[in-house]
Amino acid sequence: MEEQATVTAADIARIAGVGRAAVSNWRRRYGDFPPPVGGTASSPFFSLDAVEKWLRERGKPVEISLGDRIWQRLRNLGDDLALGDRVGRVGSYLSRRHAWSFSPRYDDAELLELLDRFADERGAREAYEFLCERYVEAHSRQLSVTAGPVAELMSRLVGPTPGVVLDPACGLGTLLLASGGTRLLGQVDDPATSCIAAHRLLLAGADMEMYGADALSMDSYEGVLADTVVCDPPFNEREWGYDELVGDPRWVYGQPPRGEPELAWVQHCLAHVKPGGLVAIRMPPAAAGRRTGRRIRGNLLRAGALRAVVTVGGADLWLLRRPEPGEQPPSRVLLLADPSTVEEQWRDHLRGAEVPGAVRIIDLLDEEIDLSPVRYQDRDEHAGEAFLEVRRYFEGIRPELPSLAVSDEKPSFVTIGELVKSGVLTVPESVEEGDVVASPSVPAYVHSGETIAVEPTMSKYRTDPERLDAAFLAGCLRAAGQLAPASSTRIDLRRTRIPRLPIETQRAHGEAFTRLAAFEAALREAAESGLELVRLGLAGLTEGQLRPGN
Repeated sequence: MEEQATVTAADIARIAGVGRAAVSNWRRRYGDFPPPVGGTASSPFFSLDAVEKWLRERGKPVEISLGDRIWQRLRNLGDDLALGDRVGRVGSYLSRRHAWSFSPRYDDAELLELLDRFADERGAREAYEFLCERYVEAHSRQLSVTAGPVAELMSRLVGPTPGVVLDPACGLGTLLLASGGTRLLGQVDDPATSCIAAHRLLLAGADMEMYGADALSMDSYEGVLADTVVCDPPFNEREWGYDELVGDPRWVYGQPPRGEPELAWVQHCLAHVKPGGLVAIRMPPAAAGRRTGRRIRGNLLRAGALRAVVTVGGADLWLLRRPEPGEQPPSRVLLLADPSTVEEQWRDHLRGAEVPGAVRIIDLLDEEIDLSPVRYQDRDEHAGEAFLEVRRYFEGIRPELPSLAVSDEKPSFVTIGELVKSGVLTVPESVEEGDVVASPSVPAYVHSGETIAVEPTMSKYRTDPERLDAAFLAGCLRAAGQLAPASSTRIDLRRTRIPRLPIETQRAHGEAFTRLAAFEAALREAAESGLELVRLGLAGLTEGQLRPGN
């Protein structure tokens, strides 16, 4: 019997052009909404044909593209754990256009026919990119993909590169595709991911080479020197092979500390670029100032290898140049918290010109060797204008308290555990829109985004909206004060007491809780903006960009 194509609630929302909340409402309000045909209680799968029929019968606009039909059929061929393998096999088929030699479960003649149609209509490369985008959406919590604008910026900063470009942690190949290199070398620790990346490059017509192994512990390009290297490595990986790699010849600038694998990636990249070649690597902001890494940072500066640190999109870009033998190290390093003019400043800085944001290296070689660009942004020549802009923003913040009155009513209480037993609350396997989430570092809130995987430290609940208001529950959990931000362990909330109130009263309480949370957020925002005002005021007065006045 042929298996039917299935869709998730997120897929239904996309097909119908609505939000996830609308799909949840349909399931509650309409008894004839198609029942789940698979999945779990928290992440059900629905028949695509049944959903499409149901939507059309109610006059709701629905347009299921050929690409989406292929995607749903592909997902239905097996569980999501092996989805990457299947996407890789599609890439193999599209890049070669021959029949699959897989087991009958995957030898789907209709799928191959649909793929051929899709590739004929849009081109094999565009068809595969569409499926890869769907794959990233389905595994957004497991995959780390460099944002397109960041990838393009990194490539421009080290390019144009007509030669060999290496990415030793290439993921799905995004940076390599953006690089413009004539020969592309990639490596990533997951075989399925490397397969997808390889076929993305092949379908783009690239001369490429790809390996599926961890580059730090199993360097597939040992002895190879590329013209440029780009890299967006995994952050904060504790198990990166520290013990096995002590004394590795790549550690020219010092043994990377156990807790700083990013400094291992920096040196790996430098070891694989030609003398005079450039490296662009994305780094966590903490890497610029952690005390454990100051020796390596100092050595990179003294040697003239680290040329710039630029804050872009919540992370830092480290721009490096492998020193040529006998080359005189530069006297300054570029530290920029604002990337808007980085390209011009970077080019001038490489030529040896004096540019705004360039800091004397000798001034940085202290006990900290902190290269965080934000520490030096007060040297920005626009501090005066920035002060006025932040002041206008600060003056526009208006924290508003909800209207609350004294009450003499003493409600009875019920515990979280009792609510779960009665079915008013359930504990989902994944977190969807409308669920209540809390963790040791984040106060309870009502989740309003896409489905996310459950972290071990999360407490998560799904309410029956006719009996328990989600915002009310989140506010009660915040008030309980049992999730201490400093705690590193998961806290059992089953003993938390929740007032027994009618649903309409709960909703009123929930609205008040939500407004209190907004009030708290506004206070924090005002405090942060106020501190920024002080910093900019000091900088502007010191640098002569501001003066006392009315």
